[in-house]
Amino acid sequence: MHNGTSVTQFIIEEQRGLSTASGEFTSLLNDIVTACKVISNEVNRGNLIGILGAAESENIQGETQKELDIITNDIFTQTNEWSGNLAAMASEEMDDIYPIPKQYPKGKYLLVFDPLDGSSNIDVNISVGTIFSIMRCPEGVENPTAEDFLQPGTEQVCGGYALYGPSTMLVLTTGNGVNGFTLDQNIGEFILTNPNMTIPEDTREFAINASNMRFWEEPVRRYVEECLAGKEGPRGENFNMRWVASMVAEVHRILIRGGIFMYPKDSKDPAKAGKLRLLYEANPMSMIVEQAGGACSTGRERIMEVKPDGLHQRVPVILGSKNEVERVVSYHKDA
Repeated sequence: MHNGTSVTQFIIEEQRGLSTASGEFTSLLNDIVTACKVISNEVNRGNLIGILGAAESENIQGETQKELDIITNDIFTQTNEWSGNLAAMASEEMDDIYPIPKQYPKGKYLLVFDPLDGSSNIDVNISVGTIFSIMRCPEGVENPTAEDFLQPGTEQVCGGYALYGPSTMLVLTTGNGVNGFTLDQNIGEFILTNPNMTIPEDTREFAINASNMRFWEEPVRRYVEECLAGKEGPRGENFNMRWVASMVAEVHRILIRGGIFMYPKDSKDPAKAGKLRLLYEANPMSMIVEQAGGACSTGRERIMEVKPDGLHQRVPVILGSKNEVERVVSYHKDA
């Protein structure tokens, strides 16, 4: 027996407080939890069963896929397609939406996900994760198209991620705060270990890929240079810099101890507005960060208010401790 609250118990108790709850949303979250458990197992055993390394394929963004990108994408779709909770899915690893196969009933929700965020780290055994977002299918739509997925982040009903690190953690929000659960391998259950997670408003830690400095816009360059100047600079404080190249790991660190994460707009590839995908990464993480008291912006506008114009749209991302995010945004306004 365990002494904590399982994620299943937590979800059910949370839904009991809603007079309109039908159980469909609870069932969907349980399916997502199951998918994350299976992926955690595959990630942990990757080198033992020979599924690490690059696959002989690229995703729609032209990025070389890892074997585990494909495997985890299949796990997520197959675990969630049959239960009747979803009208359709969309994944960072698929060109178009994934309609629910005809032999299965359809539900009222849309699911978007990045099945293995940070997969470039998998071969060197650094933390990776899964990011997901749930939206409602528009009223009266039985066969969703890509257009039905193009909802601003404010329309999300749930955002979450799983972190596959020294321990496997699940962090999620349904719009009522943020809670973290740790997978107890002995019983196969996620147990509530981090209730009501909050992000400190102030921080002295930032995360950015400094190799891109020559491509940054002036507001971001100004902010980072002030941080690097330390006590002798205009901020009068010493800062630490971190970079994992896994958004899940970066956001999780911020939720635990504060910080600011930036993948800003730059001139490295003028055809791309940013690096990270709005639907699969920026929106769900923004929902989590804002629910924990942090802030999220492209530098020019709140991320969750951006109206998507495509399934794989990219945006600049600046998120984390509120006061530091607001400082970077103010520098954009100054410019």
